[in-house]
Amino acid sequence: MLTDPPDFNSSYSIMTAINAGIDMVMQPLSAESFMSNLTKLVLSGQVSVGRINDAVRRILGVKFRAGVFEHPFANRSFFNVVGSKIHRTLAREAVRKSLVLLKNGKQSSSPFLPLDKNAKKILVAGSHADDLGNQCGGWTLTRNGASGNITIGTTILSAIRKTVSPSTEIIYKRNVQGLQLSDEGFEYAIVTVGEFPYSQEDGDNMNLTIPEEGLQTINDVCAAVQCLVILISGRPLTLTAHLPLMDALVAAWLPGTEGEGITDTIFGDHDFQGRLSRTWFKSVKQLPMNYGDPIYDPLFPYDYGLKMLSGSYPT
Repeated sequence: MLTDPPDFNSSYSIMTAINAGIDMVMQPLSAESFMSNLTKLVLSGQVSVGRINDAVRRILGVKFRAGVFEHPFANRSFFNVVGSKIHRTLAREAVRKSLVLLKNGKQSSSPFLPLDKNAKKILVAGSHADDLGNQCGGWTLTRNGASGNITIGTTILSAIRKTVSPSTEIIYKRNVQGLQLSDEGFEYAIVTVGEFPYSQEDGDNMNLTIPEEGLQTINDVCAAVQCLVILISGRPLTLTAHLPLMDALVAAWLPGTEGEGITDTIFGDHDFQGRLSRTWFKSVKQLPMNYGDPIYDPLFPYDYGLKMLSGSYPT
């Protein structure tokens, strides 16, 4: 956003963006206005013809190298390969390797994971436990994606059912308000919550908080039952006030269609390998925060990630 409010002065925004080096501008809803404004900026000399030629040269160069002009359409023979067993196996592996274990036990000497596959009764709760659209996030079939089972895959709940013993009783509740969980005899709970699908500016969030429904589920479940929280999000979110309630926490990011990549790991068939690619803040008031800053007091530092099976912890 170059102006406040947005589009308050669209000509200024276009001039600033193009002169700053943006070659391709995505304007599906205001293309005619954009072209008109940019033409006026070029005619007035505020954006040079040389700058336009430079942008066009780079865009066309990529297209020539990709063979787009010789073969403008995709090879339809590949359609039967997309989503094949090989693809899904690779996607499942990618999920396993991208998970970051942020907490494992309320004391480091007493790890909570891996979970017991032979538990008698467990609770699975949360808005993202049985929803492929929420697992996948934005840019899934449509620009913003959508909640619901909009594509083919395995939800986290389905993956749990495939993994635990057939004798394990699984109770699933999207939310648990009004339930007396402490009286139900659950050995543990798996709470899966996070952000709902978005893309681009539709995901702007000044507080970077988990949606209220998810926070309520964490508070209700983890106060009554030993719990693993699986966070589905495209970025770090504010967790500081809720972290003490959790017995374990996994950042699953946007894992996509292969929920079994998560159960492969939390039940101990594979260890966690992921580490944070950016600093996880305690509060949005700390932002921007980067590794190496003179004042650096994160919730989880850059490159943080626990191991489960080896029992090792970062220094």
